[in-house]
Amino acid sequence: MKNIFKGIIVLIMLAACDSNRVYEEYKTIDPGGWHKDSVASFNVEINEAEPGYNLYINIRNQGNYPNSNIWLFLDIESPDGQMLTDTVEYILAEKSGKWRGSGIGDLFDNQFLYRQNVRFEKSGEYQFFIRQGMRAEQLKGIHDIGLRIEK
Repeated sequence: MKNIFKGIIVLIMLAACDSNRVYEEYKTIDPGGWHKDSVASFNVEINEAEPGYNLYINIRNQGNYPNSNIWLFLDIESPDGQMLTDTVEYILAEKSGKWRGSGIGDLFDNQFLYRQNVRFEKSGEYQFFIRQGMRAEQLKGIHDIGLRIEK
């Protein structure tokens, strides 16, 4: 019983060490594939309009993902309705075919810096929308897509 209690305390302490995190969430992609029209949306409440936020895109891919890269379409809507639209490419595998990121079994986890030292102009709810841009009707092999914001 003491070992279980000690394990729980260690987990709580590790979670508390991530004090820079403002927001982090993953959306699980349909096992049948990420449809070209399917949107992963994230609603983030920003209470301090100050500089210094880093935005990350988190991707978990399976070993059967058929490409070495992924293109994503991102839309960010500010509390006053202004939209920022962007297209980004991330490399998931080396030229040798070795998957990047950390992996357990057949699942590989990557965190990519999207924007650094961002200043949110207004406090309030920001909406982030992410779609796959790989020109595939159903993109197979992507398990989760996530967003992380840090100070």
